[in-house]
Amino acid sequence: MSAPVPEEVSFFAAVGGEETFRRLVDVFYEGVAQDPLLRPMYPEEDLGPAAERLTLFLMQYWGGPNTYSASRGHPRLRMRHAPFRVGPAERDAWLAHMRVAVDSLGLEPQLHTMLWDYLERAAYFMVNTMDPAHG
Repeated sequence: MSAPVPEEVSFFAAVGGEETFRRLVDVFYEGVAQDPLLRPMYPEEDLGPAAERLTLFLMQYWGGPNTYSASRGHPRLRMRHAPFRVGPAERDAWLAHMRVAVDSLGLEPQLHTMLWDYLERAAYFMVNTMDPAHG
């Protein structure tokens, strides 16, 4: 009889689950709420719905519940962001706020690097114009 094979722990579980992702997104949106470049991209007065969508997406991506897909379908990130002008300035502002949020979590270095690398790649992937912002 062989020894049981240990189950691999998901990134979601390794970083502390839903609570960690909610903290990440809360800190991120605290920055976005004050950002003159990014805040106008959110037409609703309350950033709560956008924060909830990002939280659910990130949790699902990293091995948590599939609530995002169950309620919104396939993420289709580029398509969902296509109506918004996302140039280098917007990408860099997004990354600046996300860096503060990721750093605030105090994750183990390997987990921090994995999360940051994904978010940085995602931000570059979302750029849909190379035109300088607003003239």
